[in-house]
This record gives sequence, C-alpha cells and structure tokens, in this order.
Amino acid sequence: MPHTRTRNPSPIPDVTWDSGMKEMNETWKGAVACLGVAIFFVMTIGIIYWQVVDQPNKNWILTGSFSGLIWDRRTHSLIIQTLAEDKTFVEIDVGNFPALEVPFVKNLCWLNKTEFCYTWDSTADLKISLESEYSPGTECYSIHWTPLHCQVDFKTWHNTLRLKFLVSLSLPVFQVMHPSWPLFSKYLYFTPVTVIKTRKKLLECPELKTGSFTVSTGVALFIAQDIPVHISIDSRKHFCLQSPLSTKLVPLQYMVCVGNNIKTVHQEVGSQLSELPRELPNTHILRLPFWKLLANADSGAKVERELRTFFNRLKRHQLGEGVVSISEHSTTILYDMDNESFYGRKNSTLRHTRDLPRFKLLNISITLSPYTSVDTRQFQTSLQEGREDYWLSLPSKTDGYLAPLLTKWKGKFSVKLNITNHAAVNWFLDKVSSLQAKLGVEYITLEGGEGNPFTEQALEPPKTLAGDEYIGLFAEIAAKIGNSSIITAGTRSNHLPLFVRMSPHQSDWSYSGIKGIIPSVLHYSLLGYNFFIPDAVGGSLSSEFVTDEELFIRWLQIVTFLPVISFRTPPWVCGDRVLNLTRLYILKHQDSVVPLIIKYAEEWASQGRPVFRPVWWINPNDPVTYTIDDEFLIGDELLVAPVTERGEVQRDIYLPGSEYQWMDTNNGKVFDGGTLLENYSVPLEEVAVF
Repeated sequence: MPHTRTRNPSPIPDVTWDSGMKEMNETWKGAVACLGVAIFFVMTIGIIYWQVVDQPNKNWILTGSFSGLIWDRRTHSLIIQTLAEDKTFVEIDVGNFPALEVPFVKNLCWLNKTEFCYTWDSTADLKISLESEYSPGTECYSIHWTPLHCQVDFKTWHNTLRLKFLVSLSLPVFQVMHPSWPLFSKYLYFTPVTVIKTRKKLLECPELKTGSFTVSTGVALFIAQDIPVHISIDSRKHFCLQSPLSTKLVPLQYMVCVGNNIKTVHQEVGSQLSELPRELPNTHILRLPFWKLLANADSGAKVERELRTFFNRLKRHQLGEGVVSISEHSTTILYDMDNESFYGRKNSTLRHTRDLPRFKLLNISITLSPYTSVDTRQFQTSLQEGREDYWLSLPSKTDGYLAPLLTKWKGKFSVKLNITNHAAVNWFLDKVSSLQAKLGVEYITLEGGEGNPFTEQALEPPKTLAGDEYIGLFAEIAAKIGNSSIITAGTRSNHLPLFVRMSPHQSDWSYSGIKGIIPSVLHYSLLGYNFFIPDAVGGSLSSEFVTDEELFIRWLQIVTFLPVISFRTPPWVCGDRVLNLTRLYILKHQDSVVPLIIKYAEEWASQGRPVFRPVWWINPNDPVTYTIDDEFLIGDELLVAPVTERGEVQRDIYLPGSEYQWMDTNNGKVFDGGTLLENYSVPLEEVAVF
C-alpha cells in the first residue's frame, strides 16, 4: 500500500546574498540616479536620430524584374522607378492621408513578396499587388484603397511633373466635348468618369469610356470599371483620382502599368483589356458617303417626298451612291405610316402598300433610341397590358407595383427601355426587324444609350445598371441587329462589329471645331474604335448650313482620310468649286483610302494595332512627336498633315522616324525622317500627304 517517504534535506546550504556593500551613502545614490538619467537621455536621442536622420528616406516595398515601388517618407508618395533608379515612371502623392507620422515600411502581407499591405487603424486599408500575367518589358501594379468607415474619401495625386505629357485618353466625360491632345493642356476640376447624354449646343461629353490613360514615358493607368471615381487636372499638371463620399465604403481601385515606352505599354495592356475576338463591321459602308437629310415634315408622305427629291439631287450632281440618314423623328413618322398595326391599328391604306416597293429602293439609314415618349400609344398600350417592366422602373413603396421612371429625351417626357428585361429586349429587336423589312433599310443608328436616368435623379440604380452598364448592353443589342449598325456611345465594346458616330462639332476653326477632329480620331483609334463616322463636313452643331468655303474644303480634306465621309451641308450650297472638289475627294477616298483602311483593319483584328495612329507610333522615344495634334498616320505608311488654320496655305510638318524616308504624294519630293519641314506649301485645293 502507498506510504510516505522522508525527503532528504537539500544539499545546498542556505546562503544570504547581498551586494557586497553593507551601506550606500547619499552621495553614491545620487550618482547612480544621475547615471541612469543620462543613459535614458542618450538612448532617447539615439532613437530620435535614427528615426529622423539616419533612417533612409526611401524604402523599396515591391520589386519586379526591371521596376519597383518605393515609399518616400519625406514626400509621402509612392514612386515607381526602374531598379537602377535612373528613370521615374510615376509618383503617386498620398499627401496627408492618413495624417499619421509613422514609417510606411511594415508589410502586413509578409508571406507574399508580390504584395504589399498596410492598415491605418479604423481609417483605411491599402493593398498593392505586382501583377504577373504581363509579358516581359511590362509590369503592372494593382492599387486598392479600402475605407474602413464612411467618412473617408480617397484623393490620390499622380504627380506628372516627370511624365510631362498625357497622350492617350479613354474619353471620360469632360466639360469640353472634344478632348485636347495631350490632355494636360487642359485644366479639369473633379469630374466623374462616366458617359452622359449629349445635349446639343452644350460642350459636354465625348462618347466612349474605358477608364484608361496612357502617358508618354511609358505609363498606363486603368481605373476599375465598376468603381465610381472623379478625376482632376490642376494648374501644376497633376492628375488626381478621388473616390466620392458614400455611406457604402466605396474603394479607390486602379492599376498602373509601366513599360519601355508608350507604344510598348499601350500594345501590351491593350491586348490584355480586349481579350474577346475582334470582328470587323460591314466594310462596304466605307465606300458610301453619308448625307444627313434635314427633313421638316409632319407626315410620312412628306418625308418620303423629301427623300426622293434629295436622292435625285445627288444623282443630278454626280455625287455617286450614298446613304441618306434621317432623324429619329422622321423614322417615327415613317414607322407610324407604314407600321400602324404595330400600335394596334388594323387599317393600312392601299397607297402606302403600293408605294412601299419603290421606297425600298432608296438607300437610307434610320435612327432609333431606347426612349419612348409617354404620350405615345406604344407606351400607353404597354401600361394597359401590364408591361410596366419593359421600362426602367421603381417599385412603389406602398403597393409594390412598378412605376416607370420618367426622364427627358429631346424635350419630351419619356421612359427608357429596360435593357435587362429579356422580353423587353426581344420586343425592341422585333420592332427593329419589322422596320427593316417593311422600309427596306439596312443601316440603323441607335442613339441614346448614354445616360443613366437613375443617377440623373440621384436614385440608386440596380446593380446590373450601375455606372455605364447600359451603354455596353445597348451596344450588344446593336451588334445583334447586324454589322451595319451605328451607335453613338460605347464602353468596352470595341470588339463588336459596329460603327461609332462621333459627337458633333462647331462650325469654326477652334478645338471645338476643325482642330478637334484629329485629337478625337487618335483617341478613338487608340481605344480600338477604328470604325467611326466623323461629324459632318463643316460641323453640325449649327442649325444653319456652312457657308465658309475655306472651312468646308479644309474639313473635307481631313475626313477624306477617315473611314466615312459624312455631310450635312450639301456641297452645291457652297458653289461649283466646292462641288467639284467634293466629287474629287469622294473618288480619292473610295479608290485610295478605303483599301488602305481595310488593310490595316485586318491587322487590328488580328494584332490589335490601331488603324489611325499618332505620329509617336513611328518613334515612341522621340519627344517631339508627343504633342503633335494636327497630323496622323494610317498604319505605318501614310502620314496626313492637313491645314487647320484659317487663311493659311503653308504649315510646319514633322516627318517622324530617322530610319524612314517620306515622299510627298502631290509632287514626288522625298524627305528623310526626323525632319521638320517649315512653312511647307499646302495650297487650298491640296492636302499634304506623305
């Protein structure tokens, strides 16, 4: 059974320990205390010296194969540089947010060498990732700021003092309709990156959006498509991104890509952003000039009569085959005349049925939109049949029924097609198909995709229609209609076989007029929208015909080298000289320009290279080319340098690429590339083409 055992006492005897000092007098106690204070003081000074003086001002926080991200604690900025620090791509000024003086070097993603994470307690999270899916020579940094409470708004300045020029823009909405080239020649206050409805005579908005920007030093900036953001450019040429204040903790998310030069980074990131196969639209349209018919008719018979009269005039003036474009109002009149049964009317006169085959022989383009006026039988019938969900609607707070959302379109209270309702979309496509069959038309312009009735009225849109989603969905509907469709706005739709109609210009010599054509062309093409219909010769914002002969001729010379020539002012209005030149340039466009465009369109479809190229495309390392806004290339073989100044018959022309030779197609003279031709002769009836 268990028992207790007596423990042996410890072999170590008890010892009384002391310091060897039996007593310490007051003098020694004071000396030891002073020594402790001195040591503490020296240590404090050392720590402060290490933090303020000895600690490096710059810390590498991410490194790639040729570039890296640096935190500069003195300037509170993130800097992307080459590893050798011989080139700065971009400086991101974080500023005083957050207002904490702590070293920005503690990486919370310490297990992952391609990510940097940092958190300000109760304020914000930052995550920077070095993306790996890009080819050698291009590196991208994904930057994601996340607020931790709703009173945080992010404002990140991208210091462009070293970038100098922003030369490719994704066309967000600006307070000027036509973007400058480069963008930094403009001042811009905080403006949302979106596409809104164009209001005639108000210089408001371009019509394409991808949220991407490219800089001459080889930097591309991409804003997340589903994140709301405002942009700004100040007088110091600083480019700023800011998230709007929201109770929903809206993040600020974007990606910065760097490469050897602007061409390299544009091609690489462009291919990544457009992974869908690219399709060509109906290239037969390129050979057809478009004529805008300003019909002032209140009946289908009058519209038809004006159409026939206009076609006869084109034939009499020997202007060849073309397409006559009619407005949405005229389209509606023809629709009511010839498609009465669609509205529930059962009687159609024998005359309309008899005249229909002759009407089909006219080559016209009709115009439609997703808007329907509330005073039409079409809208009223939809309500009677319980199809309120065919329109963008809001549920009633009391009864739960859907109430169509009212908005204004061309001065009338209207409702907008619910593009997320498959039944409504099929109904709209049936309507278009019926018009095509009965009017015999092939070409259709769909306008009005831009604009969000929810956000315009400060309402929260459904998630499926947030931002500019409507524009992309409407472009997909246009593609279903056919490859001869024309849209007026686009976002992430450059792969679709569509034409895009450019915004209207003023009838003058400013950047809102003739000078704005080439910058717009370069923006469109670099974004992958190579099949566009430029504004009518002479501009179309004015309600009057263009009477300035010189402006008409110089404008005509530019659009001759673009995909489609369009007219609003008939050339016979300006006299025989203009009429003869119009015939000449239409033939030049059809015989020489169209085959070249088709050649490079096939290159765009297979390789993603733009058809119309800025001068820097030839030599992206030549800084002289970055700001040239009055010349452009078709492929790499044709350089067009039109005159855009009133009264001038000579101009300076820069021929890029020292390894190239350029021949003037008017006189056969040959010049070396990298040459500036000063005061080069360009008579009124000629355009400089090399």
